[in-house]
Amino acid sequence: MEGACKNRPAPPRVIAVTTFDGISPFHLAVPCVVFGDVHPGAPAFDFRVCAGEPGPLRTTAGFAVATNHGLEAVAEADMVIVPSWRDPEEAPPPALLEALRQAHQRGAVIVGLCLGAYVLAAAGLLDGRVVTTHWSVAGDLARRFPRVRVDADVLYLDDGDIITSAGTAAGIDCCLHLLRKFYGAAVASAVARRLVVAPHRQGGQAQFIEQPLPPAASNARLAGLLDRLRGDLASPHTVDSIAASAALSRRSLTRHFRAITGLSVHQWLLAERLALCQRLLEAGPSRWSASPTFAALAQPPPCANTSAPASDSPPAPGAPPSGREAARAEGSNPSNRRSGAPLSPGCATSRLAKAMVAGWPVM
Repeated sequence: MEGACKNRPAPPRVIAVTTFDGISPFHLAVPCVVFGDVHPGAPAFDFRVCAGEPGPLRTTAGFAVATNHGLEAVAEADMVIVPSWRDPEEAPPPALLEALRQAHQRGAVIVGLCLGAYVLAAAGLLDGRVVTTHWSVAGDLARRFPRVRVDADVLYLDDGDIITSAGTAAGIDCCLHLLRKFYGAAVASAVARRLVVAPHRQGGQAQFIEQPLPPAASNARLAGLLDRLRGDLASPHTVDSIAASAALSRRSLTRHFRAITGLSVHQWLLAERLALCQRLLEAGPSRWSASPTFAALAQPPPCANTSAPASDSPPAPGAPPSGREAARAEGSNPSNRRSGAPLSPGCATSRLAKAMVAGWPVM
C-alpha cells in the first residue's frame, strides 16, 4: 500500500544503510541490491553501509560484515535505511537513535524495513504516525509504543519523510516503491526486471498469514482470467461479467479473487489501471496518444455522471495536462508543499493517473 507522498523530499543521492551485530544477511542485502548495485537506466547512488554500533558485526549466517563507515555516514545521507533490528526486547544503541533523530531533523528520508520500525519508534520518529512492520510483531510494536498506530495488513506505508515496510521480502517492495516515488515507474520497473521480481505486488500481509490455499483448478482459472483482464483494462467490467467469463458464481469469484490477490475485484482493477496510466504518462505524449487503452481510460465511463463542468474532465489523451488539471490530480496546494521542493515523478504521475481512472467503478 502506498500512502500519501507528503512533504515530497528531494530525490536522494546519498543513501546510508545501518547494520548491527546479529543482522540477517537477507535484510541487509535488500537495500544493497536495489540501491547499491548499478542498474542500467537507474541513478548511481552514493551508497554507504555503516556500522550502527561498535564491535564485530556478525550475521545470523555465521559470517561477519566489515564496513568502511560509522554513524558519520548517517549525518551526510539524504536517505537512511534501517533494514531490521535483532530483538524487539532490546533497546537500540543511544548513538544510533540520536543519529536518526538528527538526520530526520535536517530533512533526510528515514526508512524502517521489517523490525527496523522498532528502531525508528525508539527514536521517537513514529509518534502519531501510521506505520507497519512484520505481521507477527505488529501487536507487540503497538503495545510497546502506544503513540504509534500500527497497520499490520499492508506491505509498506509511505508517510512522506518516514517509510516503513512489513517483514522480509516486503523490504523489496518498499525499496522499489522508493525508486518509483522519486524517479518514476520506468526506473522502478527496470530495476525490478533485473531482479526478476514484480515491480508492484498487489494486496497486503494478510495474504501471507497461514491459511488454506484455494483449489488448484480455480487458481489456474483465475491466473488466466487476470491475464485477460490486464489485456482489456479499458472495458467497463462488472463482477458479474468477470464471474461469467471465468465460469464461476459471483460469490466464488470474489472469494477466490481475494484469496489469490489479497484484493477485491474493484481494488485489483483500479490498481492495474493506475499502474498502466502511470507508465504511459511517464513515457510521454508519444506513448499515451498512441494507446487506445489510455484514450479509453481518459474518457468518462458509460455510467459516469457527465453533468460535471468540462474543467473537471481528464486531459485529452493527445495533450499534456494543464497546470490546473495536474495540480488538482496531485492535490498540490502550494501551501501544503515545502518551498522549492521538486515534484517527484512517481508522485506526480500516480496522482494524475488516480484522477483519470477514479470514475471507473466495478459493479
